[in-house]
Amino acid sequence: MLLVHGIWANGLDMVLLKTRLERAGFATRMFTYPSVRTPPCDNAHNLQRLVGRIKSPVLHFVCHSLGGLIVRHLFHHYPEQRPGRVVTLGTPHTTSTAARQLSRLSTGRWLLGHSLEEGLLGGAPPWHNSHDLGVVAGRLRLGFGLFVPGIPQPSDGTVAVAETRLEGMADHIVLPVSHFGMLLSRQVVSQTRHFLEHGRFRH
Repeated sequence: MLLVHGIWANGLDMVLLKTRLERAGFATRMFTYPSVRTPPCDNAHNLQRLVGRIKSPVLHFVCHSLGGLIVRHLFHHYPEQRPGRVVTLGTPHTTSTAARQLSRLSTGRWLLGHSLEEGLLGGAPPWHNSHDLGVVAGRLRLGFGLFVPGIPQPSDGTVAVAETRLEGMADHIVLPVSHFGMLLSRQVVSQTRHFLEHGRFRH
């Protein structure tokens, strides 16, 4: 399994999630990348290099926020991926209202950098159903988005539930977690494990 972190992170935020998934029986590796210095498409090419070094016959992906958009680029440019499933956690698959609001300011554009390019403002490749995609959204409004007006509700405090939906996804579930809190949630781990094993969440 490959874990792909979100913006302004280096993978340390996913350590607890990684540990819990390993306890559940999954062998995991972390993909770290420069989230604002490099566009999602370029990060996907680097991700493919790591994929090529992994010998497992089955490879799952669990992605937080921007990480889910990078994996969409990965499957678009490298569609011949081995069997496996994909779970995205709080990924703004349509667009990110928070990013759009921030990008109106010069400081915001600097903070978001190249993550906006075919990424947080939309434009990531479509999902072609070659692999089961499970989408987890949060509805606990807590965090960064409290300081950014206009995010549709319900939301996880940063990404609206409506922004997480993607045509072609196999299943979608909304949990009582915040955007960052989903990385700490045992319920998210349980639902992620269930989807990876069965292709559906436990509703």
